[in-house]
Amino acid sequence: MTLIEFIQQAVNASAKSIENTLSLLGEGCTIPFIARYRKDRTGNLDEVVVEKIMKYSELYEGIVKRKESILNSIEEQGKLTEELKAKISNSFDLTEIEDLYLPYKKTRKTKADTARENGLEPLAKVIMAQNASDVDSIATRYINDKIGSEEEAIQGASDIIAEWINENMYVRKSLRRKFQRSGVVSTKVVKAKKDDEAAQKFEQYFDWAEPVYKIPAHRLLAILRAENEGFIKFNVGIEKEEAINFIEDNVVKGKGECSKIVEKAVADSYKRLLEPALANEALAEAKEKADLNSIQVFADNLTQLLLGSPLGEKRILAIDPGFKTGCKVVCLDEQGDLLYNETIFPHAPQKDTTMAMKKIRSMVNAYNVEAIAIGNGTASRETEFFIKKIAFDKPVQVFVVNEAGASVYSASKIAREEFPTYDVTVRGAVSIGRRLSDPLAELVKIDPKSIGVGQYQHDVDQTLLKKELDNVVMKCVNSVGVNLNTASKSLLSYVSGIGEKMAENIVQYRTENGPFESRTELKKVPRLGDKAFQQAAAFVRIKNAKNPLDDSAVHPEAYGVVEKIAKDMKVSIGEMISNKELIAKVEANKYTTGEVGVLALQDILKELEKPGLDPRRSAKVFEFDPNVKQITDLKIGQVLPGIINNITNFGCFVDVGIKESGLVHISQLKAGFVSDVNEVVKLHQHVQVKVTDVDVAKKRIQLSMILD
Repeated sequence: MTLIEFIQQAVNASAKSIENTLSLLGEGCTIPFIARYRKDRTGNLDEVVVEKIMKYSELYEGIVKRKESILNSIEEQGKLTEELKAKISNSFDLTEIEDLYLPYKKTRKTKADTARENGLEPLAKVIMAQNASDVDSIATRYINDKIGSEEEAIQGASDIIAEWINENMYVRKSLRRKFQRSGVVSTKVVKAKKDDEAAQKFEQYFDWAEPVYKIPAHRLLAILRAENEGFIKFNVGIEKEEAINFIEDNVVKGKGECSKIVEKAVADSYKRLLEPALANEALAEAKEKADLNSIQVFADNLTQLLLGSPLGEKRILAIDPGFKTGCKVVCLDEQGDLLYNETIFPHAPQKDTTMAMKKIRSMVNAYNVEAIAIGNGTASRETEFFIKKIAFDKPVQVFVVNEAGASVYSASKIAREEFPTYDVTVRGAVSIGRRLSDPLAELVKIDPKSIGVGQYQHDVDQTLLKKELDNVVMKCVNSVGVNLNTASKSLLSYVSGIGEKMAENIVQYRTENGPFESRTELKKVPRLGDKAFQQAAAFVRIKNAKNPLDDSAVHPEAYGVVEKIAKDMKVSIGEMISNKELIAKVEANKYTTGEVGVLALQDILKELEKPGLDPRRSAKVFEFDPNVKQITDLKIGQVLPGIINNITNFGCFVDVGIKESGLVHISQLKAGFVSDVNEVVKLHQHVQVKVTDVDVAKKRIQLSMILD
């Protein structure tokens, strides 16, 4: 099977599209660049398909390398036949390939190996043929200085037979299917740990059973975590008697003495070899699916979070609220630069409310503040009420901002580099303010796992998770574009073709030479060559540039085409931009070039209508119920405003303005069946929820979005 054929099994695309995409990836082009600026070569494949092509290409290469390694290993043993070579070479199913390799894969000495060394393989063949009538007399011939009796000889032969059964491809494949289709995950509590306080969150798994194929990702990961922490023991199994009967039906040929020995070997093979291996396989496969599922949930949530509504370039006063240590207040300019910081003490124990109000009013006036951002942590609601009591001289919008991960950022290397002379409390408040202004620009500085929108993110494959989340961040950054003259090193590092070191060079150049005046000036940055420029240029923006196209998604390679269109229309580029009537008259087919095809031209014309348009929605003010400040204020039947702050496969969590978020189970999202939570709700969506259950002791809140 060729690489193209392999990819076509998983991706709905033509061979030509796949071939061209692989060629572009081989040239070092990034996924955002290929999807956005090479549509004519790929046949209009989007980012998802381009990424799939890349993944399956890597998988194919991995299978090819594994097959080469296996063939070399078997050949070194002198056991590679033409038939076996053909089977391995023609297979692209890794499980099948490993099954074919199993008889030659000896990681440690087995009972069967010892029996063979003792010369018992001929006896095993006699017994397996199940024709002999007096096995003991035959076994006598194999007694020697290592085999002391007929019983020992027969046992050694049985060990060899058990291994043959384990390596039987048909038996193994069939039992594997049984584990996949009928396998059950069952759990039992470790009695000594049953009453541990930490074990109570896993109480439902103290005695649990569920089919492997049905168990949802979050439940399997919870069970594995409970087992890892020593609270439960679990098993993956199928009906033992049914499995043994199946094997016997395929290897036992009669009722004679030899057949009875083979029957015992069947039971031994299943218990000692097949069951443990296939149970582990089934668990590994289920775990892999759970990992992929959970990583996808995390990726979807992260995408929504990063593309959250920005307030834009406003002067912001940000507050990191607190009681005893006070509220840390910072004032930021339109670019998010720190202008001033102060600590106020409006809450108990100091309760210096009057002075705190004076200071806030003074800062709002002195720094021309347009909006106030309040972190949603400790003392958030109290601080919100306090701020809303202040009579400002002008309208000031008040927002409550999710501060998850702000403390991680404030203690990070990035924060220390940005604010070397300020402590963590100031940095945390700045992060809260910047999140309101531009969530994407600020959140890229934080490890996504610290943002709190995942599902068992610490239990999944960490390499896969990091790779997927890095891809998500890159997609989001490049879908929005970045301001080349204000973007941080962290934000720039995710721009197509840039990377961490190049981002550092760009910031250094900007510091030494002042703001970039054009995209082409990027070429003056040390070590930023033609390839990097090609990949990056269209994803950066320069405000108020001499060439208005520098503040658009039009790629510099197409500037000449746009100039020709403007010339033919007898207008300047500036006059053509945003002029829908004029742009509608352009015949795209007349302006195609070798690099700029019809699809690219259609994108260019759409971009010229609304150049540099931010795909994100604007931030909206939200208000919690003023009567709900803590969990004890909740009453069954209450209908409250809330903000969705996390989405899982089993439902979503909603912030109703207290420390604990409430769960809306998937069955309570709307009337009727819901297969995918994301089809109903989105992260940061404003919703109305009804309180259906409150457990104050366990701090658990059940909510419903079905209000009728």
